[in-house]
Amino acid sequence: MLEIRRLRLLRELSIRGTLAEVADALQYSPSSVSQQLSLLEKEVGVPLLRKSGRGVLLTPQAQVLVAHTEELLDSFERTEAALAASQSEVAGTVRLAVFQTAALALMPAALRTLRQQHPLLRVEMVQHEPETALRETWARSFDLVVAEQYPHHAAPHYEGLDRQGLTRDTIRLALPPRGSGAEFDAVRRLPDAAAVPWVMEPRGAASRHWAEQACRAAGFEPDVRYETADLQAHVRLVESGNAVALLPDLVWVGRVPAARLAMLDGTPQRTVFTSMRSSSAQHPVMLAVRRALEETAHRLAGPPTM
Repeated sequence: MLEIRRLRLLRELSIRGTLAEVADALQYSPSSVSQQLSLLEKEVGVPLLRKSGRGVLLTPQAQVLVAHTEELLDSFERTEAALAASQSEVAGTVRLAVFQTAALALMPAALRTLRQQHPLLRVEMVQHEPETALRETWARSFDLVVAEQYPHHAAPHYEGLDRQGLTRDTIRLALPPRGSGAEFDAVRRLPDAAAVPWVMEPRGAASRHWAEQACRAAGFEPDVRYETADLQAHVRLVESGNAVALLPDLVWVGRVPAARLAMLDGTPQRTVFTSMRSSSAQHPVMLAVRRALEETAHRLAGPPTM
């Protein structure tokens, strides 16, 4: 009889590539991972791994086991969902990955709703960039992810993950308050911002690529003097009169912007969505979390107060 725990270790190795990364992901020691995989090889009676440089590769027989392990894990999740649905109360733990803006704008109210309506439900939340969070949800490190995608920059798709829209978030040009300097006061539209300092996310981020393309389409290369993944830092730099930025409306939730906000041509919008494994989508705890997020997003819909 094969042991599911060992099969999952083999699946993790197929995803992550090294014993060290598997150990880190599942909080085992590398030696323990190696020992368990050796035991699995003895159970199946065929080699599962072969050395390749400093790493290892899965044999064809190991790939067969990985494919069937996916099916087993999905079946377990569907069984757990059916059992939970037969209970009178929503109870259990949900591991949630969320990007920064959603963590600040959506999660406080959603968590309060969940605590009031489902006191036996435990939510564990970690902040992650959307691309990493989607991959880790597919890999089963998380149960649900709140992710984003910018116009014409689709987030990665993973087999077995569903995707459900949460809200559409208008992106605007954020400008310092009047009186911050003649160069800023003269900016009213995106093409006017060619000669002022910009703050953007680091290179490689979808938001950075989209923002650069928007500036180029307006006829200039942005003077990006400040780089940070923290959009709250973007807000501070804009409101303190040091930079301009392209920011989605959710960053202003819970506050009255001191910045001036200008509409962009075409009214571009960022899409915010939830994603989870299809095999767990009908679990009562997953339905409850998704519903709380949807209710919160619906209440927050609309432009920021200015």
